[in-house]
Amino acid sequence: MQVTAAVSRSAGADFQLEQLELEAPREKEVLVKIVGVGICHTDIAARDQALPTQLPAVLGHEGSGIVEKVGEGVTSVKPGDHVVLSYTSCDTCSPCGHNHRNYCNSFLPLNFAGLRADGSKAFNKDGESISSHFFGQSSFSSYALASENCVVKVRDDAPLELLGPLGCGIQTGAGTFMRGFACEPSSVVGISGGGAVGLSAVMGAVAQQCGTIIVVEPHESRRKLALELGATHVIDPMAGDMAEQIRAIAPSGLEYALDTTGKKVVIKGLIGAMAAAGTLGFLGVPGTPEDAVLDIDVITMLATGIKLKGICEGDADPAEFVPVMVDLYMEGKFPFDKLCQFYDFESINEAVEAQHRGECVKAILRLEA
Repeated sequence: MQVTAAVSRSAGADFQLEQLELEAPREKEVLVKIVGVGICHTDIAARDQALPTQLPAVLGHEGSGIVEKVGEGVTSVKPGDHVVLSYTSCDTCSPCGHNHRNYCNSFLPLNFAGLRADGSKAFNKDGESISSHFFGQSSFSSYALASENCVVKVRDDAPLELLGPLGCGIQTGAGTFMRGFACEPSSVVGISGGGAVGLSAVMGAVAQQCGTIIVVEPHESRRKLALELGATHVIDPMAGDMAEQIRAIAPSGLEYALDTTGKKVVIKGLIGAMAAAGTLGFLGVPGTPEDAVLDIDVITMLATGIKLKGICEGDADPAEFVPVMVDLYMEGKFPFDKLCQFYDFESINEAVEAQHRGECVKAILRLEA
């Protein structure tokens, strides 16, 4: 079938809207008519070739839409179902078998390479193969051919065009506190970075009934938004020593903390603000080789019992967690719509630039329903 897709053809170049041919669904694949898709930093990293996705490619991995057709063996959804698309996994390795699909042994090739597991691609243009199956979906397209295990059925009365970011960015932040940390009520927690993931973490901490929620963010507008979403305190890291500012609020330190910035200096500040036996998670992708390597004071770690935890996708299982977030949103307890701004699909490059400039926290491309 013919689809309209945003194609990445060279590193750093604008997306190009093109007419492509998309294969019919194979075994365990689902054809989804996309109505909305979020723009994530990971999409831009793949476009710019910081991630090993073969170009030309159709990216996009925060899609939501309506099931159009299913391939042989699909049992979890049927045509007409409303769905959110998330990450994919092999479902056969040890981590997958122990409910850690986000740490699948084949996570990187299955989600980033732009290929099916057998090496094939689903898009073509006049005989030219175009990479597909980015995160098992490639949803920068009017239709996505998705692996069944990244397709999550959601309730029909929720605003479908809004829900796509729940499959990755929102899930990552909120899932960290609700699933990865599973924070106890009244916990003292901190979050560095007030982007989409960090602010989603705020909502996750609120949902877990954390008592003190401290957000470290240099931009005043995002500090204000953090307070609107339920943060109890906000800190400007440029106003003084970060650890000292946190301990002025929480003298005993943070029981749980999450870094979304990937910056070594920020992570060091959080380590200095941790409570004894506290857990520090990090999920921000370092922007430089220097930031990619942490210097750990072993004596401090031994004396305090601080735990460091790498986190992917919030340690959440999308099939379980995405419907939970949708329900919380519909109950008025998870207002992630405050992060979102809609753009027409044709304005994808404008949306990318607006997000880069900080004019919106989470851009969602809206396609015709």
